[in-house]
Amino acid sequence: MNPFNLTWVIDRDIPVIYLEGDITSESDLSLKDAYNEIKKKSRSRIFIFDFTKSNYINSSGISSFIKIIHLHKESNGDFIFTGLSDHLLKVMDIVGLTEYISISESIESAIKKIKNTH
Repeated sequence: MNPFNLTWVIDRDIPVIYLEGDITSESDLSLKDAYNEIKKKSRSRIFIFDFTKSNYINSSGISSFIKIIHLHKESNGDFIFTGLSDHLLKVMDIVGLTEYISISESIESAIKKIKNTH
């Protein structure tokens, strides 16, 4: 098992959350805390989650994302997931998360997509 780690920055006014390691029940509190902290510091309605250094998510990790996706949708927000491996993309699609989030190949392409629509 790869330990979970999360860091975030605000890049060109857009929150970017870097995920590393396995996304399991162990990551739930970190995800919630980061989400709440970012909401206090940023007015962006779009957050980017980068999965480049994460290759595993279990049902508890998916549940954690579902909770914050629903919270964020209540405030008319959107998430863009980047850096998804083929396996993670397949998992996100199977569980239906791709209905509620956008996907971009990279952080840069996600930022360009955001800037071109605003």
